[in-house]
Amino acid sequence: MDEIVTGAADEPQPQAAALTPAAMGELALLMNAGRYAELEHSSRQLLERHPGAGIVWQLLGIALRMQAKDPLPALQRAITLLPDDAGVHNNLGNALGQHGRLDDAAASYRRALALKPDFAEAHNNLGYVLRGLGQLEDAVASYRQALRIKPDYAEAHHNLGDALLRLGRLDDAVAAYRRALALSPDFVEAHNNLGNALLELGRLDEATASYRRVLATRPDSAEAHSNLGTALRLAGHASEAEASCRRALAIDPKLAASMALLAELSADQGRFSEAEQLFRRAISIEPETAEAWVGISRLRKLTASDAPWVAQAQQVAARALPPRKEVLLRYAIGKYFDDVKDFEQAFANYRRANELTRRYRAGYDRRQLTQAIDLIIRRYDRDWIRRTRIDANVSARPVFIVGMIRSGTTLAEQILASHRSVFGAGELMFWNTAAAGQGSGEPVDGSMLAALAAGYLRLLEDLSADALRVVDKMPGNFLHLGLIHAALPHAHIIHMRRNPIDTCLSIYFQHFESFHSYATDLEDLAHYYAEYLRLMKHWRASLPADAMLDVHYEALVQDQAACSRSMLEFIGLPWDPQCIDFHRTSRSVITASKWQVRQKISSSSVERWRNYERFVAPLKHLVQE
Repeated sequence: MDEIVTGAADEPQPQAAALTPAAMGELALLMNAGRYAELEHSSRQLLERHPGAGIVWQLLGIALRMQAKDPLPALQRAITLLPDDAGVHNNLGNALGQHGRLDDAAASYRRALALKPDFAEAHNNLGYVLRGLGQLEDAVASYRQALRIKPDYAEAHHNLGDALLRLGRLDDAVAAYRRALALSPDFVEAHNNLGNALLELGRLDEATASYRRVLATRPDSAEAHSNLGTALRLAGHASEAEASCRRALAIDPKLAASMALLAELSADQGRFSEAEQLFRRAISIEPETAEAWVGISRLRKLTASDAPWVAQAQQVAARALPPRKEVLLRYAIGKYFDDVKDFEQAFANYRRANELTRRYRAGYDRRQLTQAIDLIIRRYDRDWIRRTRIDANVSARPVFIVGMIRSGTTLAEQILASHRSVFGAGELMFWNTAAAGQGSGEPVDGSMLAALAAGYLRLLEDLSADALRVVDKMPGNFLHLGLIHAALPHAHIIHMRRNPIDTCLSIYFQHFESFHSYATDLEDLAHYYAEYLRLMKHWRASLPADAMLDVHYEALVQDQAACSRSMLEFIGLPWDPQCIDFHRTSRSVITASKWQVRQKISSSSVERWRNYERFVAPLKHLVQE
């Protein structure tokens, strides 16, 4: 549990004449110095002579709480003597919260606020317990009330960020954390949690910087080393990520999250047996390590022999878990039932996972996406692309694989990366960041495009100095193809297409970060897919005919050799037989398809949706579009 701020109590007058200001001053000095054992001793001595001194009972309660002793009898005695003291009710709330009695704690904070409505600390503390009770919007309201009273309250800004982060309002959470840090630059928890929010937003360089700031102050923080490892892994720095992970485990060998991260790093490299052992070790340390349950489910095709595993996972999921933990368990359980062909049970668990996700994430705004696509189409039309593109930039190194997620982009990258002249860079955030930097202003001009092109080519050079082609398989780059082509007119764009229902259902069956807010509802998925099709139709009409190659996943599965040759010809490379044996290529793959791309090509995912036909009515119209 996060530490609850101790509110500043009103100072009632001593109730016995002999309880002198000097005696009270001594107690105050001990409390302010954090000398809680001495404060306890001195308070008890005073109470032997002045048992009716409510303020001393309160100080005794604080001393006991700060020593992890039971403060409740002392604070309840203080309440009896000082029923109208808001500070005493606040401190009782702190003690109740520390004992896990969150409803009772909330009642105490509300009594404090009834007595003193402008008690900022009590508003902040009430927000804390409301957050613990899962009442996140109410927690946000309490934190905001604290900040209206006390705008420079760094702790409340930080706590507001935590509640917003849990609600999936990531940009607002980042703003709250940054405000906390502006007020208190050395606020370690705010740096760490800012990193967590940035990580979910995919702003990996910033997240990494936040975690490093934590470690500059607390080099022995296992959690910060582990978080840094996660960010480095997602940024493609596998060796550095492993080093951070091992530092975390050296500090705390029982840190289950780091054990699960080490397992992911092994799985990224195709060492699936080793990964499974590590995931199981994480679960043995902490059975509710949901990332480990999901990790195991992605390492191989599960079978009936895994029934004991799924039974244990179901037992854990049935507990009163935080929604984020149950979500991951439900995805893992759904995967098991899909693999053993119990499709009704599978869909029930996937549906539960998505319903839970919608409870703590910002919802999908259909109108906002439609307006965003309208803007892209207006801004990056054929005339702008032809007028603005930098023909002087002749680099043909970049290869972009775009399309919907779960459409075969990882498979296409793995095939191309098996060629001796190709480097697979994974999913790079460069163009997301570049497009976000444009905001709602005017399109970039030629000089800005030149700077973007130079920056991107430097990034590719850092990733691979000698490969003739470097593949960026960020699927969402389909949103930025006008900008990309204008900056890099000789870049190659491969557009992966897959049966729309298979695509959407596969998305629905996977856990994604917050920026895929459409992924948790079939009707939202249908809307997003239709907008994606609309934009791709625009790009086909606006880009030169030779700028983009459409590759159908089903055709690739049916005739891998022919499709592979077509892709290699399109990017200007000769045939390489290694592309047929793509599953043997040794490289890091961090997407959910890491196991599949290391197997021989299979048609098992083609028309998969028919197993779930009675559940996918909102998607069926997509096959006609």
